[in-house]
Amino acid sequence: MKLTILIHCKDQTGIIYAVTDFLFQKGGNVVYLDQHVDKEAVVFFMRLQVEFPNGFSNAEFEAEFETLLAQPYEMKWSCHLEGVRPQMAIFVSKYNHCLYDLLSRHRSGELEVDIPFILSNHTDLAYIAAKFEIPFHHVPISKETREKAEEIQLELLKNSQIDFIVLARYMQIVSSTVIDQYPSKIINIHHSFLPAFAGAKPYHAAFKRGVKIIGATSHYVTEALDAGPIIEQDVLPVSHTHSIKDFIAKGRDLEKIVLSRAVKLHVERKTMVYNNKTVIFM
Repeated sequence: MKLTILIHCKDQTGIIYAVTDFLFQKGGNVVYLDQHVDKEAVVFFMRLQVEFPNGFSNAEFEAEFETLLAQPYEMKWSCHLEGVRPQMAIFVSKYNHCLYDLLSRHRSGELEVDIPFILSNHTDLAYIAAKFEIPFHHVPISKETREKAEEIQLELLKNSQIDFIVLARYMQIVSSTVIDQYPSKIINIHHSFLPAFAGAKPYHAAFKRGVKIIGATSHYVTEALDAGPIIEQDVLPVSHTHSIKDFIAKGRDLEKIVLSRAVKLHVERKTMVYNNKTVIFM
């Protein structure tokens, strides 16, 4: 049996020894360990993977870890069993490129998650859900119906025991009603022209300004619009030889690649959030 353990706490001497010695005493074999210290914040981060022999009791382990390590060192920590597949919900509107990419990677086995449903405020992409044999829920949203729509969303999320949400170009603002239920568990993707080129046609605006790179950013959602902790980013060069159509095509390619990387990092428990930024273990 293998566990992945994520830890962060105030930096202090002896943490690594205390944790690894505890794991050794419990019969564990550390097969991976990475750590980072934020010197400015004086905060210690660590990710470990530990193998245990048969007969290992996870409940007993977590109770002892909390008492003997987490409390004395004032740790925030989580423990994840290998083979337990996270439940991922996908929210989408009308753009299909990110949705197709995620579903293809899931079908090929690249993303080790279960997808109980796809939710959209439009019906345009229902046919994709049908192709991949995944339930599709149409929950339209307007100014008048937003509160009711969010109640429906939360009910669907709860009934399917969703662990995290991916906004695969979901063109609606997610309110605090949903965000509060899924802190650091809602992943978004957008172009990296913000804030210079906001609005409905950012690629057109960027083209007119003669930008030299196109980028995409994936981040955790917070109440501050498009200002959450960044998980993954990438850029591509462009020049005067490229058309608006080229800009859009390159941008969409980047969006789906960057989003899939971010989702994979989250699924593999390689992200830790602190002070509105992330520590990413590679």
